[in-house]
Amino acid sequence: MSVDRFDILVIGGGINGCGIARDAAGRGYDVLLCEMDDLGSGTSSASTKLIHGGLRYLEHYEFRLVREALREREVLWRMAPHIVWPLRFVLPHHQGLRPWWLLRLGLFLYDHLGGRKLLPPTRRVDLRSDTVGAPLKDSYARAFAYSDCWVEDARMVVLNARSAAEHGATVRVRTEVASAVRDGDGWRAVLRDRRSGATREVRARVVVNAAGPWVDRVLGTVDGGTRARSVRLVQGSHVVVRQLFPHDRAYIFQNGDGRIVFAIPYEGDFTLIGTTDRDFEGNPSEVRISEDETNYLLAAAGAYFAQPVARDAVVWAYSGVRPLFEDGASRAQEATRDYVLRVDGQASGPKLINVFGGKLTTYRRLAEAVLGKVGDAIGGRGRPWTSGEALPGGAFPVEGFPVLLRKLGEAYPGFEAGTLRRLARAYGTDAWSILGDARRPADLGRDFGAGLSAVEVDHLVTKEWALTADDILWRRSKLGLRIDRKGREALDHYMAERTKEQVTAA
Repeated sequence: MSVDRFDILVIGGGINGCGIARDAAGRGYDVLLCEMDDLGSGTSSASTKLIHGGLRYLEHYEFRLVREALREREVLWRMAPHIVWPLRFVLPHHQGLRPWWLLRLGLFLYDHLGGRKLLPPTRRVDLRSDTVGAPLKDSYARAFAYSDCWVEDARMVVLNARSAAEHGATVRVRTEVASAVRDGDGWRAVLRDRRSGATREVRARVVVNAAGPWVDRVLGTVDGGTRARSVRLVQGSHVVVRQLFPHDRAYIFQNGDGRIVFAIPYEGDFTLIGTTDRDFEGNPSEVRISEDETNYLLAAAGAYFAQPVARDAVVWAYSGVRPLFEDGASRAQEATRDYVLRVDGQASGPKLINVFGGKLTTYRRLAEAVLGKVGDAIGGRGRPWTSGEALPGGAFPVEGFPVLLRKLGEAYPGFEAGTLRRLARAYGTDAWSILGDARRPADLGRDFGAGLSAVEVDHLVTKEWALTADDILWRRSKLGLRIDRKGREALDHYMAERTKEQVTAA
């Protein structure tokens, strides 16, 4: 039986792994990306959904990380203006916590450290007269408003994978790297399909371990080695509640424990509150928000909003594990968010490149750094290129979304405005290929609820590696917030049938 050969085997289909695969494939390397579950199903879909510099990281003197992240905001916005867009944050001054002058100094640095060009600068806000002050307690009189960006995090992962595939990469989901051993001048790896149990062998010249929270597990099994712990697992949890305020700005609240909590407009009718920081032990696949974390987030928001945030307002909660580099910090919130790359292997032998830490915002720069290590290991190809090419669906001006939405409405007058807006935000210019010649919703086949059609589901299966209802309802979209039990069961059945067809065809 023939053995497939690749230049690079990337282990992990989160934002870092998919970003690395995209960059490498675009430079002409033969790339295989393996993800043991769904793309973005771990840390990358459990974020606060922000493209940001990390204002609080300035307090820990992480100036290099903040500068790089600030510079990346507008780069990512240009690459994917359908899933990335500007968001204004309101930071109320809390008497007794960080002084006004310190907030102003930090925001001055934030405005000028990263070469901001399009995002508006910081300004002062009188909470007694501005509409953003209306939902807050009367004790908060003044604030600052500054800019960062919002991102559909799991879609960012999938679009990087799509771009990687369009440049020639092979992407395998539900595929575990069961073993990998050095063999001559390369690697011999055994892949296991987690659905069928089937195994196959592949060869690669270099292996990139971008397994996120599982990076140490990969280190402990690859080449039969045993490694000391290199990653610090930190749990971050969020709750989604019914809408707390009607405007489109977000809040960033200071807490007495030194942490901050965001309250962000979410999916039109909801508010996202997060995040927490606490050390995690156990299987990252089984992480769940705790009662203490839920209470913490509701109390943190309740300290600022005039109306208490009731427990029964929570409609969804999620939790993820951040794989931070173990730098010896005493508290989880102080552990560095910067990334660290380590190369394992003898000078003349095949290399294992390990990725520790990282942020959603800096994934593209991390990928470029990894490609530098790949070049050292097997010879360089091409130059950095990813900032100059839009992700799928994103080839339109950064401020052109209203125009795109208007044209979509003109082309498809028989569809509800809300459905067209959701499609435009999720798929950008690809919305036209999904809608095709349809003139009304019935032309798109079965409706599973909230405007999710069989045609859209088929697109997600054939173009975006979706295999289960959860892949669609909670990662390719957040329609799980809107589709009822009957719709979910119907989608489950439809996806099961599609999976059978795929297995039979294979």
